[in-house]
Amino acid sequence: MIPKTDDGRVLFAVPWHYHLLVGTTDTPLQQHSLEPQALESEIKFILETVSQYLKVSPQKKDILTVFAGLRPLAASENEEEKTKEISRDHKIIVNRSGLITITGGKWTTYRKMAADTIDTVINCNLLSHSASQTTKLALHGFTTTIDATHLAVYGSDAEKIKLLWQKHDWMKERIVSSMPYTKAEVVWCIQNEMARTVEDILARRLRILFLNAEAAMEAAPVVSEILRSELKQTEQWREKQLAGFVELAKGYLP
Repeated sequence: MIPKTDDGRVLFAVPWHYHLLVGTTDTPLQQHSLEPQALESEIKFILETVSQYLKVSPQKKDILTVFAGLRPLAASENEEEKTKEISRDHKIIVNRSGLITITGGKWTTYRKMAADTIDTVINCNLLSHSASQTTKLALHGFTTTIDATHLAVYGSDAEKIKLLWQKHDWMKERIVSSMPYTKAEVVWCIQNEMARTVEDILARRLRILFLNAEAAMEAAPVVSEILRSELKQTEQWREKQLAGFVELAKGYLP
């Protein structure tokens, strides 16, 4: 963590899936889009800042993918603070009709957000009171065994993917030569994680799009064919899926 950059923000360099994820920036926007893209000024800011801390200064040609998102911040209309100064905490609002709204927050505090929301529901006499159990509930895939491979992210389900490797030799094949992900994982995502599009798999399941946009485009034909077969779709459907994903992935190229 770089605790204070030139403009007062913090910057993180995080090891993630055998890559280095660097960010973030913070630019207020007055409009939204389904696929927000990083500004050139933001890319320049990250490269210049992280170069002060690494032995080898990364250049734009070293970037494998660039992605951005929109973050809603829970601020009142009267707040004139810069976005970097607004709390990332969540806020719960109960209006006159009894509608309960939760806004703000972040992924890493989702359990706290859920617990506070339920507590509010209880305080509004919409549920009977009971002690929260969330801190004791294990997530799906919980295991105490550490897998040294990239399958570690699946937790206890990693063993089920390895069984697919044993049953079908073709499932051991990689979907792109430069990365460890196999056809078995694509099938697993379709059959067990509700993946229904190429984007589902390469972005929201395997994360390849967020690691290397060119590798994601290279893997897309293989993934689209597995999807077509598993979902019993037509060749026309596969071609549409493939074209749509490639167009999307182009926006992630630096």
